Amino acid sequence: MSVAIRVIPCLDVDAGRVVKGVNFEGLRDAGDPVELARRYNLAGADELTFLDVTASSSDRETTYEVVRQTAEEVFIPLTVGGGVRAVEDVDRLLRNGADKASINTAAVSRPEVINEITERFGSQVLVLSLDARRTTDPAIASGFEVTTHGGRQGTGMCAVAWAKEAAERGVGEILLNSIDADGTKDGFDLEMIRAVRKEVSVPLIASGGAGRPEDFPPAIEAGADAVLAASIFHFGPTDMIARVKQQIREAGYPVR
Repeated sequence: MSVAIRVIPCLDVDAGRVVKGVNFEGLRDAGDPVELARRYNLAGADELTFLDVTASSSDRETTYEVVRQTAEEVFIPLTVGGGVRAVEDVDRLLRNGADKASINTAAVSRPEVINEITERFGSQVLVLSLDARRTTDPAIASGFEVTTHGGRQGTGMCAVAWAKEAAERGVGEILLNSIDADGTKDGFDLEMIRAVRKEVSVPLIASGGAGRPEDFPPAIEAGADAVLAASIFHFGPTDMIARVKQQIREAGYPVR
């Protein structure tokens, strides 16, 4: 692996505030998104991801304003997701300072939107946000089911097959988030990462479960090109990004 591993703090934004829970529930306030973004930029984050966790129409304007303010403060790539449903939504996010857009529910509902967005803006601007959970449903061969609406609704779709289809349709990256591991601080779902990596060649961002710097290298070994986390950065020591990068470096992987 010659490309540097990216370390990405995730800001789950609800009504203009950063929130964090466990398994997407029990959300608690984690601070002002612009202030956190500024802090992470100075601390050495390689990118930032904003996810509007409610994405209701009443909150969308708040999100655009947060994106605008953040883009003025930080100079690292900014990915924004939540409520992205069409080419027009991506266009507006890019005009407000986002570098990439993340799509989840709308792509599950109508996969063709991936083609439409990437044909207009290029694959590099679109990230598939794939929220998956373990299932015993015999119809889902991989054992991992795609969920939507912030992990609240199952789809009956195989997460590995969906990742493969989305990559073939042109998404530039896949943000693979384990609903089961989210916020638990018990480590990434390595089996899920390996299963998806086996089927796709696009960059894979591992998300869900990081609780300490030692959790990150195994995710990279499993096939992640980037590692994303929230709680460990929001509520941990201010030098946590540096600690994580040091751990990755000591494990033998290139890091910025």
